[in-house]
Amino acid sequence: MRTIKLGTSSLEVPVVAVGCMRINSLDKPAAERFVQTALEEGANFFDHADIYGGGACEEIFAEAIHMTSDVREKIILQSKCGIRQGSFDFSKEHILASVDGSLKRLKTDYLDVLLLHRPDALVEPEDVAAAFDLLESSGKVRHFGVSNQNPMQIQLLKKHVKQPLVANQLQLSITNATMISSGINVNMENDAAVNRDGSVLDFCRLHDITIQPWSPFQYGFFEGVFLGSDKFPELNQKIDEIAGKYGVTNTTIAIAWLLRHPARMQPVTGTMNIERLKDCCKAADIRLTREEWYEIYRAAGNVLP
Repeated sequence: MRTIKLGTSSLEVPVVAVGCMRINSLDKPAAERFVQTALEEGANFFDHADIYGGGACEEIFAEAIHMTSDVREKIILQSKCGIRQGSFDFSKEHILASVDGSLKRLKTDYLDVLLLHRPDALVEPEDVAAAFDLLESSGKVRHFGVSNQNPMQIQLLKKHVKQPLVANQLQLSITNATMISSGINVNMENDAAVNRDGSVLDFCRLHDITIQPWSPFQYGFFEGVFLGSDKFPELNQKIDEIAGKYGVTNTTIAIAWLLRHPARMQPVTGTMNIERLKDCCKAADIRLTREEWYEIYRAAGNVLP
């Protein structure tokens, strides 16, 4: 699969990341087939979080991939921490304990990437910096990033954290594209012009932070999948039309739309269906034209000034 550099690091990663949030919905043979299929497709970047399945997803993944030192060298592991039941926690103690828990469940000595999962209103950047320094010096984490953070939150961390923040995982799809639409509708008196995230798309591009779109097929906040939905007839008609032109499925085109953006994003899949995973991976070989990208954008109800 085609690769990109993750942020400013030297880490080469596939342009499609495999999300493992739902791997606990599979039995052991199905989980093994799923992981093996991802590897066969060249999708060796696996995204986790300490809260997925209450930690069970990391354990199931390690069993499914038959984790050994040889296997570990062939894959890239990312996990996230900071969400607790009823609160968020970026304290030094919680970050360190979360990483130790993930390492144990994943049966590995290190994470390639650690992301802070959701902004903690009580964050003390000095605490985060101390945790990152310990994790880096001990070899437990090699690269660091954030998730769902706006530019000022990232800048606040960067004031104290010396390690480069290589990724920002953000909700983004054809139907959840406010970070794109606000940039198109600058100085316009319409809803699309509302800047809800501090120009995070441009910020990440300026600072070479890789955006990892999560829920690339969802509309709203986990309200449903837009592909095949009768809520989006015009969008599905346009996607199906373009999919037919390229001889691929609508799933492939939805991911290809994200990959066409020059920000060099790394979408995170969420499917546990092997065929849909393959369709996601095919997007790495498709480059939509400028006209096709805008046709899909408009068909989703996004406006141009």
